[in-house]
This record gives sequence, C-alpha cells and structure tokens, in this order.
Amino acid sequence: MFDFFKGQNLSIDLGTANTLIYMDGAVVLNEPSVVAIRNDRGSLESTVIAVGQDAKNMLGRTPGSIEAIRPMKDGVIADFKVTEKMLQHFIRKVLRSGFFSPSPKVLICVPCGATQVERRAIKESAVGAGARDVYLIEEPMAAALGAGMAIEEASGAMVIDIGGGTTEIAIMSLNGIVYSDSLRVGGDLFDSHIVKFVRREHGVIIGEATAEQIKEEVGSAFETNVVKKIEFRGLDVAKGIPVSFEITNTEIREALQEPLATIVAAVRTALEQTPPELASDIAENGLVLTGGGALLEGLDKLIHQETNLPIRIADDPLTCVARGGGVALDMISKHSMGFLAAE
Repeated sequence: MFDFFKGQNLSIDLGTANTLIYMDGAVVLNEPSVVAIRNDRGSLESTVIAVGQDAKNMLGRTPGSIEAIRPMKDGVIADFKVTEKMLQHFIRKVLRSGFFSPSPKVLICVPCGATQVERRAIKESAVGAGARDVYLIEEPMAAALGAGMAIEEASGAMVIDIGGGTTEIAIMSLNGIVYSDSLRVGGDLFDSHIVKFVRREHGVIIGEATAEQIKEEVGSAFETNVVKKIEFRGLDVAKGIPVSFEITNTEIREALQEPLATIVAAVRTALEQTPPELASDIAENGLVLTGGGALLEGLDKLIHQETNLPIRIADDPLTCVARGGGVALDMISKHSMGFLAAE
C-alpha cells in the first residue's frame, strides 16, 4: 500500500495482550492488541471503529452490531485481516509525519513455537500494513538482547519471557538458540484462572479486565506473611445482581498454582535438556525473567526455590522484547543477521 516509501526502522512486539513499537531509541507505542469492528447490515464487510486502548475499553460492553476482538491468540495471528488493519493503524500512528512518510523497515518478534504458516502470516500482515522490508526474530532472542544479556559469548544464557499468550523459555550461546520451548501459558491464562476461581470460591462472575486488575493489584506467586486484600465488584451467580467481594493475595496464589507449575516444570525440563557445560554457566549466571509476567509478585522467588538458580528480573521487563528488536535492527544494519528467526 505504501510501497513507494523507504525509511524508518520499527521493532514491533506484536503480542497477544499488547503491541509495542520501538523506534529511534524509545518505545513510541504501547497499546492493547484489540480491535473494535462494526458488522454492517447487508454487507459482508466490517468496519474498524477503534483500535488499541479505545477498543479495549469496549471489551464486554459493546452492542450487538459491534464486536471488540483480540486478533492475536497464543502469540500468533488468529484473524489475519483484522491483524493487518491493527498493524496498519499502529504503524500510521507512530509515523504521523504525514502520508508521504517513508515506508518502514520492520522487525517483528515471533514465538519460538510459531509454525512456518504462522510466521508467513505475520510477515504478510506487516507487508499489507505498509512495511517495506520485514524481518522476524524469535521472542526470547529479542528479550535477551533487550535485557542486555551477553548472548554473543560462548557461555550459556537463559531467559524466560512471560507474555500475554505464551511463555518462551530459551537457552542461548554464540548468538544462537541452543534450546527453546514455547508454552501456551501467559498473562491471559492467569486471568482466566482468576475468573474461574472467583466464580467457584465467591460465587461471583467477573470479566477478564477485572481479573487482570486483580492480578496486578494482589497477584502473588510465592508464600508471604504480608496479606493484601482488595475489594472488587462483579455479578452474583445466584441472584444475577451486582455485588462487592474481597479477595486476597493468598487466594490469587492458589488460583494461579496450575499455570505457574506448568512454567516451573518447563524450566526444569529446559535445564535437563541442556548440555552440561551450558548448564554449568547457567548455574553460575542464573536466568533472566522478562515480559509482563515477570512483574507477578514473588515469581522470581518461586523459580529460585524450585531450581536453586539465581534469578534476575530485567529492567522494564514489559518492553524488553521491543527494545531487543531495536538492538537487532541495528545489528541488521551492520549485516549481522545470524540471530534472525527462520521463515
């Protein structure tokens, strides 16, 4: 569409929950990966009426003719056309210098477990959204670059990137991924478990947005003597009327036991599958947590307890992948491309 443009470099973390764009040394966009569309009567075409935060505010609140959807699922494209429109909107928003802005070179971060078909779909959606050249990089590689890890050395480096749709676990050395695993476990699944827990234990129905807020306010992964309690509102299952209920960090820790156990088990498997020399490096250097899930209180302590490894939470873990993509773009400009994902 904008094939006559040539210009800016954009690193895009196209996430299930949020899309981040890094440009000129800064994160210039961080918005929910949500699109609101209106299904026009008598027409097969649907109209995009809101994208990002505006669309997320509509989740669960739309009339019949309007649908707020999340076009990414488990880190990959679930709705190609809507993803393309969302990307187009975000790219235009950050390149708002005018219609005749140069078309960007784009690097997009993909889950390790993405199939060839899924990778092609991501690449084609970026081209359809106006990108000139599109590169793909695997998320843990970008996360490690963003966290400032020395992945170019002949030494094992381990990263766990917990996003909205997936958790990416990788062990790297010499700018390459030695071992990787992609779990369909992330912040969205945490929210889903909180929704089920509140319904089961409190008899109250809440939406995913409320569950996300509960997770952020009193989320907990590790036992603590400090009790945090907060009041929320939902819908009484039996009476069908709005009610208030209190929930504690202890309850959220119980609600999240299953998905957290899945992550811990996958970390152990990764360590078991690692060559002894690299495992020795990791035992000494520890592992780095990135992604929004790294902000869950006590998660670092839980993984340390279960693995006995030193754990470091990356600075600004939410933006690590997008920033790491920016580092990768600089490396591409210097013709160092060995770390890019296969397409």
